[in-house]
Amino acid sequence: CLATLIIMLVGDTYTLINYVSFINYLCYGVTIMGLIVLRWKKPKIYRPIKVNLLIPITYLAFWAFLLIFSLYSEPVVCGVGLIIILTGVPVFFLGVYWRNKPKCVNRLIESLTCWGQKLCFVVYPQGGGAEEE
Repeated sequence: CLATLIIMLVGDTYTLINYVSFINYLCYGVTIMGLIVLRWKKPKIYRPIKVNLLIPITYLAFWAFLLIFSLYSEPVVCGVGLIIILTGVPVFFLGVYWRNKPKCVNRLIESLTCWGQKLCFVVYPQGGGAEEE
């Protein structure tokens, strides 16, 4: 979010759309790869919708072509898109991976979470949570 705000202040909207579109297509491909991996490693789990593996494999072939073409034609845009994705790595390590955080860090993360929920109007009512619904 911070990187997006900085880009919006410095650059134009067209540039931001290029960065985000590369990120979106990268995530779509990784999702489809995850589908194929799960079909291979866990073939017995319940799936409400099951398609022939030829469809995701064909999609991945076109996806790889478009991604390679994007990397070849606009390497700077793709590089900035990858840098935007990588800005989330420290947040992951700070918030998820690091288990034995000091109490002050936990309080900071909780207050930032509460502030973000209030800002985006996603706060659950008192006494109710997502698990209960």
